[in-house]
Amino acid sequence: MSRPRTIRRILVSVASVLVVLVAATVVTGVVVVRRPLPQVEGTLELDGLDEKVVVTRDALGVPTITAQTTHDLFAAQGFVAAQDRFFEMDYRRHVTAGRLSELVGENEDALAADKVIRTFGWRRVAEREWPLVQQSTRDYLQAYADGVNAYLEGRAPAEIAVEYTVLGLQVPQSTPEPWDPVDSLAWLKAMAWDLRGNYDDELARALIYSSVRDVQRVDDLFPAYPQDVNQPILDAAELTPADEVDASPTSTTTFDTDLAGTDLQAALEAADAALAAVPHLLGEGEGVGSNSWVVSGEHTASGSPVLANDPHLSISAPGIWAQVGLRCAEVGTQCPFDVSGFSFAGMPGVVIGHNGDLAWGLTNLGADVTDFFVERVDGEVGEQTSRLDGKDVLVAARTEVIEVAGADAVELTVRETVHGPIVSDVLDVGEVRAAPVPEGSPRGRYEVALAWTALTPGTTADAIFAFDLAQDADDVAAAAALFDVPSQNIVFATTDGHIGYQAPGSIPVRASVAGAVVPSDGTWPRPGWDSAYEWQGYVDDAEMPRALDPADGLIVAANQAVTPAGSGPFLTVDWDYGFRAQRIRDVLTSQIEKGVAIDVDSTATLQLDQHSPYADVLVPALVDLPVSDLFFDDGQELLRAWDGEAGEDSAAAAYLAAVWRTILHLTFADDLPDGHDASGDSRWLEVVRRLLEQPDSPWWDDRSTPGLVEGRDEILTQALVQARQELTAQLGRDAEDWQWGRLHQAAPEHPVLGGSSVPGVVRSLVNPAAHAVGGGSSVVDATAWDASADTYTVTAAPSMRMVVDLGDLDSSTWVTLTGTSGHPASSHYDDQLGAWADGETFTWPFSQTATDDGARDTLTLTP
Repeated sequence: MSRPRTIRRILVSVASVLVVLVAATVVTGVVVVRRPLPQVEGTLELDGLDEKVVVTRDALGVPTITAQTTHDLFAAQGFVAAQDRFFEMDYRRHVTAGRLSELVGENEDALAADKVIRTFGWRRVAEREWPLVQQSTRDYLQAYADGVNAYLEGRAPAEIAVEYTVLGLQVPQSTPEPWDPVDSLAWLKAMAWDLRGNYDDELARALIYSSVRDVQRVDDLFPAYPQDVNQPILDAAELTPADEVDASPTSTTTFDTDLAGTDLQAALEAADAALAAVPHLLGEGEGVGSNSWVVSGEHTASGSPVLANDPHLSISAPGIWAQVGLRCAEVGTQCPFDVSGFSFAGMPGVVIGHNGDLAWGLTNLGADVTDFFVERVDGEVGEQTSRLDGKDVLVAARTEVIEVAGADAVELTVRETVHGPIVSDVLDVGEVRAAPVPEGSPRGRYEVALAWTALTPGTTADAIFAFDLAQDADDVAAAAALFDVPSQNIVFATTDGHIGYQAPGSIPVRASVAGAVVPSDGTWPRPGWDSAYEWQGYVDDAEMPRALDPADGLIVAANQAVTPAGSGPFLTVDWDYGFRAQRIRDVLTSQIEKGVAIDVDSTATLQLDQHSPYADVLVPALVDLPVSDLFFDDGQELLRAWDGEAGEDSAAAAYLAAVWRTILHLTFADDLPDGHDASGDSRWLEVVRRLLEQPDSPWWDDRSTPGLVEGRDEILTQALVQARQELTAQLGRDAEDWQWGRLHQAAPEHPVLGGSSVPGVVRSLVNPAAHAVGGGSSVVDATAWDASADTYTVTAAPSMRMVVDLGDLDSSTWVTLTGTSGHPASSHYDDQLGAWADGETFTWPFSQTATDDGARDTLTLTP
């Protein structure tokens, strides 16, 4: 089944008119693309300000905003965000409201995305959050919106962004509507969606079962976290008594094979296809995660903590993050902000960064916050019911109208059960048919509904400003209690010497169901007709894992398991498998044991560590296999001599990547359903690590070769040979000349104009040049790639890197993937990309003196 992940074919029909635009642009010079560039010097009037605001920009175009009042501070942030990146903001709000078709016109992918997001009701949920957040948060959001709208006032679309000019050649483009504070809240739903946890694994278990028909074989592909190999974030000794609550719920029976073998599979496949249609604004799938760690002052050169963070998200142009400094001219109770870091275009405040007292970083916790409920439904829409505990419960229905620029509107009926929206029939991907079910279960038509914590209104917006003002561990805990979704690992450090960890988020409590038809821990779709499978509330904030000043002076949070199995509240079983995290901990521990004082430079170097865990696991099994032909043996010679470093110039890294992809294809492609091929991430590394100890496992056998039963060594040998043949064709006959970076490149794409369906001249304008990079999946330098795809192109990567020295904030460093601007004609559109690719960072000024010294442009906004 096709699983589109981004809106890359939106402008298929506009190629010819885009050529006209390109020609016009050549004739008129740079007027079209440079017209939207903002004023960054001098003085501008901004309606609604209380007093003047000063915006300085450094050599990278990073703004520092200094204001007298909080209203003015966030109004100016909105104004500057609109100056730099309004089209990105507008694109995001169209996506999160299910209105992408209004922006790009008639397009199959855009309409599919709109249908699914309207079904979720992201915008509807955000509207319900508005009265729940604190009054101060509403004030900040409104001020931000006022600033955005002050920038838009009187400007034609062509003056705002070149994208409107391009789109206007194909579909009508009206003046962008005013920014609404709820547009910012809706963005938080997209963030929560991309970082939601294990829904992919939950569906995958059921769909893989439909192919292999063996629960144990499914479990082989979802092994337990290897805590004997890779350490969790916290050990049992670091948990407070409140953390020692019931661990993972367990069911008393295995998955019922009769249920799994029915035509319920059609409903699951429909849900899988529908959810795959959602654009991923932050990232999705292999490689999406993050590194973060913090080292106490007893181990650092400055004597104060050092904190590092690099979120691994999709690569795009412009990049995901917007760097900004927000400063009250006189910090006090009336105007308390003095914070710098990374924000999102369209969201006020700073999401990750530091103030004068505390630095914090975020990584995806990956908690299981979604469940699929299989619903038995009956009747016609409007009067339809679902079965629950032997009773019929009305299925709510509403009609959504999707406007399509230049075409007729599309009506969509959205249905919702007590568990959540029905997602299995959002797209036309076949019927969910009546099917036999286990004895005692309701008979009839089946649908799949999604329960997701983010569909309950929450207070995450409050948490952003609480982090910006936090000073100590208690403040972090209070902010975390507001951080409903997405559930994130928080590492933090203070200027007075403390380091800590906090897990936030709304985490469903699931009951252990005696005689369960399916496991009741959230790893498989659940029977919606039995209330025993209902969520039993949420984990109490006081029970969420946390730590302060651990004895070893280290905290590493890189998407691995949070606590040892059996300790702490149940969060999930579907973790990243911890190879990155363990490498970080091992390097830090080794440095400390050798007496190396950790500083900003050594920390930045560790963020670039390219040691491959795939080399550790696979190479010992590959180098001694008998490959008789010397032509193929030279690949083995590369592996024998390799130090395991996946640098961009490494021939061995290129060869192992090709071998790894081939191993996965030969071993699993014959057993897995379409759309669920082995991606090669940390889960698959752990699967194969275990299988290497089982040379006769049935997984090694290729079912496409009847009459021949392959074992481990046959598959590994075939992989060595086939990978050598592949790279000979791609990189040349001489293996010594191969380079990983020739295959493995970071190529940021514009979300609307960057795809292959638009003319090359336009793509070259909006897509920065690709860069060869080292690293890889499950490597600390996490430039992930998808082994199920036909290229080695980077799919997710460090979207930014930051290192903060709490002893000297001005010595901290940062870099983002592309640059501060969203305008392709701006010098700051991609001026950080080359440094990012080369592993370089920039000085991060914070103090008034440092920001003044670094200022290159000054814009004064006056009432």
